[in-house]
Amino acid sequence: MSLSVENLRIAYRSRSGDVCAVDDVSFTVADGEIMGLAGESGSGKSTLGNSLVYLENRMKQLGGRVELDGKELPITDFRGMRAYRMAEVSLVPQYAMNALNPTRRIGKITSDLLRSHGVRANGVLEEMKRRIRLVGLDEDVLGKYSFELSGGMRQRVTIILSTLLNPSLLVADEVTSALDVSTQRAVGEMLIEFRDRGFVKSLIAITHDLSILAQIADTIMIMYAGRLAEKASTDTIINAPLHPYTQMLLASLPEVGVRHDQTTLTGIPGRPPSLASPPAGCRFRDRCPFARERCATSPPFEEVKPGHHVACWKVSEGWAA
Repeated sequence: MSLSVENLRIAYRSRSGDVCAVDDVSFTVADGEIMGLAGESGSGKSTLGNSLVYLENRMKQLGGRVELDGKELPITDFRGMRAYRMAEVSLVPQYAMNALNPTRRIGKITSDLLRSHGVRANGVLEEMKRRIRLVGLDEDVLGKYSFELSGGMRQRVTIILSTLLNPSLLVADEVTSALDVSTQRAVGEMLIEFRDRGFVKSLIAITHDLSILAQIADTIMIMYAGRLAEKASTDTIINAPLHPYTQMLLASLPEVGVRHDQTTLTGIPGRPPSLASPPAGCRFRDRCPFARERCATSPPFEEVKPGHHVACWKVSEGWAA
């Protein structure tokens, strides 16, 4: 088992109190697995991904534990996590295209990054060059500034930097956002190739775009308002989802080749609840067309079929549609 997360709770400090953006989340990611993490904006998916690598000053852990390859990660200890970052767990942050210092050449950024982690750059730079060639770029990228590169080139360089020490787990947050469709596909294929070549053992790909995850993920996990709604194989999530939220998310996506005058997209009515004062019970119930009185109690996130986990009373108790 590569990653095990148990009852994790992560909050943001605010003047009015703690805002719990990740609330009692438990899941696993197996060796070699690419797990997609999806949900609307504000669902807590980026907070969950970031918390596995780096807790910002305004974030704090309220409970739970994280294990990677059988070792508990000290996610609340900034200094303690330094030994794990890049070498064991690494992050491609949201807006990664802007993560490269525009006043440093790419080669200098690479050397500085390695030095900050106590790694001698000489030998690793050769591997950097090899991976640059592997993704279809020229070595002269190392002598350029980030603003001299296209968005797709910057994204690929950032992913190479994040995986240069072959981490066990890579968290990739919105790595295909702001890219054109062909570049999105190239970046997605790059992630798969890096997994297949052993540059990274397992991967969590965070995005709001289920169509991207359908192409690259082995499994997909859906979050809503800080909690898990559903997790299953990609084929199951795309073709046979059980949670009403997942079903409505998929129904809101346009189909390739279908004209707008031939079909009507069905959005999800209402808005996600505030995480500062979330409702009791199922957090989707105010927007769910199947909600009943039972939904005032929180449903457990449980395995309803082999490999298929859902948090929904309608599913676990077998209500008629």
